Amino acid sequence: MTTEIILRYVHFISIFTIVGTLASEHILLKNKMTREEIGRLAKLDAVYGIAALLLLGAGLTLWLGGIGKPTDFYSKNWVFHLKLTIFIFIGLLSIYPTVFFIKNRKGKRDEIITMPNIIFWMLRMELLLLVIIPLLAGLMAKSVGYFGE
Repeated sequence: MTTEIILRYVHFISIFTIVGTLASEHILLKNKMTREEIGRLAKLDAVYGIAALLLLGAGLTLWLGGIGKPTDFYSKNWVFHLKLTIFIFIGLLSIYPTVFFIKNRKGKRDEIITMPNIIFWMLRMELLLLVIIPLLAGLMAKSVGYFGE
């Protein structure tokens, strides 16, 4: 029981961290940024990445480790699979901004870099998709989408 509580806690804290870092990145993003500002975004993005890995690790352990609910509860639920697919898609959307931030953080600190519009749209899409996941989690908790037995 203690392991389940710790895993669920890590899962929830990771979710809050992901939402906070993505919202912060979106707020801090500007059309033209200095390399120093991009460096700050890269640090925020690193926190986002760590939180996503912790979320994935805790979630997979809860699912495949049979801790708490049986593995079939998740494996035989299309809502869970949709939730996982959206999470993976959010992760894929985050690759380009992450690479851009890492590539452009070094150099003269006051040099101005123009931010590609696609980064704004990718962050917005990540945030939009992130809003759907709690709805799916609530539905899944009520066994909506379960096709077992």
